[in-house]
Amino acid sequence: MEKFLIRGGAPLEGEIAAGGAKNSALPALAACLLTAEPVTLRRIPRVRDVRTMERLLEHAGAAVEHGEAGVVRVRAEALGTPEAPYDLVKTMRASSLVLGPLLARAGRARVSLPGGCAIGARPINLHIQGLEQLGARIEQTHGYIEATAPDGLRGGPVHFDRITVTGTEDLLMAAVLARGETVLDNAAREPEVSDLAALLIRMGARIQGAGTSTIRIQGVERLAGADHTIIADRIEAGTFLIAGAITGGDLIVGGCQPEHLAALAAGLRQAGCDIREAAPDSLHVRRLGRLRAIDVTTAEYPGFATDLQAQYMALMTQAEGISFVTETIFENRFMHAPELMRMGANIRIEGRQAIVAGPTALSGAQVIASDLRASASLVLAALVARGETIVDRVYHIDRGYERIEEKLSRVGAQIRRVD
Repeated sequence: MEKFLIRGGAPLEGEIAAGGAKNSALPALAACLLTAEPVTLRRIPRVRDVRTMERLLEHAGAAVEHGEAGVVRVRAEALGTPEAPYDLVKTMRASSLVLGPLLARAGRARVSLPGGCAIGARPINLHIQGLEQLGARIEQTHGYIEATAPDGLRGGPVHFDRITVTGTEDLLMAAVLARGETVLDNAAREPEVSDLAALLIRMGARIQGAGTSTIRIQGVERLAGADHTIIADRIEAGTFLIAGAITGGDLIVGGCQPEHLAALAAGLRQAGCDIREAAPDSLHVRRLGRLRAIDVTTAEYPGFATDLQAQYMALMTQAEGISFVTETIFENRFMHAPELMRMGANIRIEGRQAIVAGPTALSGAQVIASDLRASASLVLAALVARGETIVDRVYHIDRGYERIEEKLSRVGAQIRRVD
């Protein structure tokens, strides 16, 4: 099993680029199932979750081709097997994204309940309730969701009891081929939802309000092919910004969209970092002195992203004072804390709140990654720890970061992948 071997102490300096957003690539690939015509997607990251989604599309009957770097062409001319089997999706939460497209296009879908990171419940019931409101008949048997809509889906009002990104995306894809108007209320406002809507509009969908809490969709009979470049990965970019801050470096993070990182940038400024736009698509981070402890509470966009919580906690171990990190999205997303404590961090967990006292001198240790973002936090901690750290189970980080060790090495990190 592959590991990262990291020797800490080197400030990161230079330029590092974020790739395409994994959380945009996955729904964009799922949206290719909505048309028989070819769809070209650009800036697709070569990460494990994307490869899993591509295999899922091929299983359903689509042809997937890779062009030049980051370009994927999908043609779902016929959907002979509208299902997502367990063996394909057991490592990926986003498998539920194909439920809406398969149902809308083929009139039926059989999708295994998703796997992925063990960070807490991500109930698929919000997807199911929404699809039922659009006329689907759904049963759950033997670990599978089996949905049928032999007469097609019909538009209607859908209210989400709680904000759900994948639920919003799934219902958005289902509604574009439903008869009549669908209104999604309390919809997610994440940039990835807006990016999916932009792709669907290019394919011929009629959508208004993406990026707000109310999205209106007028169903159309069919969608066409399209050519679309997905947005930058704000979580990868945010991870690199925190890497620059925690190492006391001088780093330019390119290929990002600064407005998507406003909440993180505000927190880093309060903690004692200078962050400014170096160009329209890049941010420059530099630590001005000692880090200050700053509280943070995760929230749906445009709040502080839960996918950056673990990385921020690693940063707070190096800040002066007591910081309170509150997790409101997932109930089991502090599994990185015990591993940080193995490295010397002073952290106490009280329910959904982590209390971090700093600064503490971290020391290298052998640690285990428990999920995608937890693995990133351990890499960040290792960059400032004395001595050598071994991060085990890096397949977790490979699910969402493309060659992160190569990117960090180019800006001064002492990190390499070993068997």
